[in-house]
Amino acid sequence: MPQAVSAKKIVLKAPFTGYLLPITEVPDPVFSQKMVGDGISIDPVTSCLLAPCSGEVSQLHSANHAVTIATPDGIEVMIHIGLETVMLKGEGFKPLVKKGDKVNTGDALIEFDMDIVATKAASLLTQIVITNSDQVAKFQYAEGPVEASRDTVLTLHLGEYTESATEASSQTVTTESFAIPNPSGLHARPAAVLSSIAKKYKSAVHLHKGDQQANAKSVVAIMGLDVGHNEQVYLSAAGEDAEAALAEVKNAMLDGLGEKGAEPVKKKRVPHGVKPHPETSDDPNLLCGVSASPGLAHGFIVQKKQQQFDVPETGEAPAIERQMLQTAIEHSKQQLLALQHKMAADGDAENAKIFEAHCELLDDPDLLDIANDAIDQNKSAAFAWQVAVNTHVKVLSSLSNDLMAQRANDLRDVGRRVLGCLLGEEESHMELPENAILVAEDLTPSDTANLDRSKVIGLCTVLGGTSSHAAIIARSLDVPYVAGLNEHLLEVANNTPAILDGGKGELRLNPDQATIDEAIARKKAIAKKRQADLAAANNPAVTVDGHRIEVAANIGNEQEAVEAVKMGGEGVGLLRSEFLYLDRTTEPSEEDQFAIYSNIAKTLGKNRPLIIRTLDVGGDKPLPYLRLPDEENPFLGQRGIRIGLAYPDILRTQIRAILKAANGCKMRIMFPMIANLDELRQAKAIIREEQEKLNVGSVEIGIMVEVPVTAVMAEQFAREVDFFSIGTNDLTQYTLAMDRGHPELAAKIDSLHPGILRLIKQTVEGAHQHGKWVGVCGAVASDPQAVPLLVGLGVDELSVSVPCIPEIKAQIRELKLASCQQLAEKALNLESAAEVRKINLEK
Repeated sequence: MPQAVSAKKIVLKAPFTGYLLPITEVPDPVFSQKMVGDGISIDPVTSCLLAPCSGEVSQLHSANHAVTIATPDGIEVMIHIGLETVMLKGEGFKPLVKKGDKVNTGDALIEFDMDIVATKAASLLTQIVITNSDQVAKFQYAEGPVEASRDTVLTLHLGEYTESATEASSQTVTTESFAIPNPSGLHARPAAVLSSIAKKYKSAVHLHKGDQQANAKSVVAIMGLDVGHNEQVYLSAAGEDAEAALAEVKNAMLDGLGEKGAEPVKKKRVPHGVKPHPETSDDPNLLCGVSASPGLAHGFIVQKKQQQFDVPETGEAPAIERQMLQTAIEHSKQQLLALQHKMAADGDAENAKIFEAHCELLDDPDLLDIANDAIDQNKSAAFAWQVAVNTHVKVLSSLSNDLMAQRANDLRDVGRRVLGCLLGEEESHMELPENAILVAEDLTPSDTANLDRSKVIGLCTVLGGTSSHAAIIARSLDVPYVAGLNEHLLEVANNTPAILDGGKGELRLNPDQATIDEAIARKKAIAKKRQADLAAANNPAVTVDGHRIEVAANIGNEQEAVEAVKMGGEGVGLLRSEFLYLDRTTEPSEEDQFAIYSNIAKTLGKNRPLIIRTLDVGGDKPLPYLRLPDEENPFLGQRGIRIGLAYPDILRTQIRAILKAANGCKMRIMFPMIANLDELRQAKAIIREEQEKLNVGSVEIGIMVEVPVTAVMAEQFAREVDFFSIGTNDLTQYTLAMDRGHPELAAKIDSLHPGILRLIKQTVEGAHQHGKWVGVCGAVASDPQAVPLLVGLGVDELSVSVPCIPEIKAQIRELKLASCQQLAEKALNLESAAEVRKINLEK
């Protein structure tokens, strides 16, 4: 006989006085797409969060911006104050309750400083979300203005339904186990898709991982399983349409639940930012990857295996485990500070800041919140920490952004350090032979910083890329490093002789004596030439027939300015001012910027120019405190000067700092991503207004040529500016319609494409028509194959990476302008970048 279940209703009162709006209109996809659950949003005008219902505080976020109440009927009501408020790390919030407290409707839960939150967070919009929405039969939403504790905002109908005895006792159907193809496992988006498919069916559907299971109709439950890429799962269902439910859900999961990048699990996923390479090679002794740090090394393979930890799942009392975790975190911070001081003492103060950032990761409130929640479930501190780190790593790794992928590797590094402290197993030190070429699946910043330079002469990894912190440190240590190699690398026996060519991105195994002799001779020749180039670094770059090219430096901090002068740099052609804005929670003050710009100018001296590019963010360079809207294609949206004009206070602060620091210096301002004259004129107007307010002299103004239309209209733009600097990286990707961060297209993006060379020529001709000069600050300026072409196209200045300055200047001194011009004319008429690279300069 059917069993009747009585109707139940829960009424939620307004937690604030304010104005209601549908949750689908919240400018955050996590809430608007109901990934966490259904609910409603309120724009508050009061600053004390009141309980919308009676129940027990089941969760209080460590950043104090969110609280969850469990009702007696088992409904979980989460109230999340503001958007992106976790970034405040508790600033401005004062909790009035703790986990486990019983509360009644109208009780005060959290007080917050409305001024602090309103100015530092993305929005004050507060979400009231039912995290187990599958238990609600019907949502009844209120509208308009509401008064705290008096007006109803949501009515939850738990429903009246019947459960037939046959259905309740129907046989459970299961699938065979299968692997998850999603690159980052079942995180929020695929979990939401899975849930929506399961909800189409009357049957109960469950997802199983080992001996754990989750309701497949609940996004939170699915995510709680922490299912990773290639992990084995199976499905079960019970009810009248169980078989149909399992068939559709399983097929959707095998197809990746619509997630971009999900592939059949047998395929090897190309790491983000790494050039794809063949699984096999015609020559089994030649492995090809990408250059992460140049240089040549001849030595022997040493496999570095990652230390494995035996992590117990259960622990002692939660209070003891929490204290153990905190002690391990503090101990890890001391280790990181020691590493930071060691690198700074070795003369690499800038890269030492990597470990300062690692310390900040250890204070992440979300990370600690996940760990503490697991500890409260009687898990050991080590197990809880591992779960927290893995959860965050999966989220970061799923983002198609080199910076975030780098952060994921940093978090793995930090996570293992704390885990070792918790388990009393400090990282073991390898006994290395002389001339070791270290091989690993991946390398962490700690691995690289702790290298025994007396033994390790080269690095090789399967994962990683040019933008990782490990690669940055390797370059600073002048250690050759090739990343993105074939997985066969991990099977190479220890002590196998090898030649590593960091510049070419190649590893040659078992070289014969002739190849070894050639490599040794080439290494000696490279070292000898480098010494000669450095000795002559302060000589001007003048061609054999008397044509002068200025060679300046691209820098991103004060230390690089010091190095640029040592390397013979004739100025700074590009100061990437983003370093002042990144990795911080608030924008830099005018005083901070003035001090840094002044210090760099002082380092350069009065005769070397300093070109400061105004803040260039958006696209692949987000700012945590600048809440930019989500964009389907951020590279074609708000970035560069568009951000400056959209947020004029930030731009004006930077302009004032530059104008103040420019007194008596050759300081110039350059605007990024200019695409039309109106943008340029608005930016110039801001400079004029701030000059008048400060009563200071004028500075030269230039623009980046990064958009094809700017190159095409160079003659018109030249009437408005003092100089151009061509950013070939963006100019190339916009012209070829290829994302330079795309792993499968990166190898096809080459700035020596004849189409790009024609745009450079148009830019030069347009500028010279009005007596203005043109520089190139993109990566191609540091490419020896490109230098003769750029000289031949009439470029006046090359702004290159600091280590390349002596080499590029020496190369120019061996060129003839007439020959370069002939070479450039020939290149313009070729069909591809490959053809351009094949032609040789006639000396």
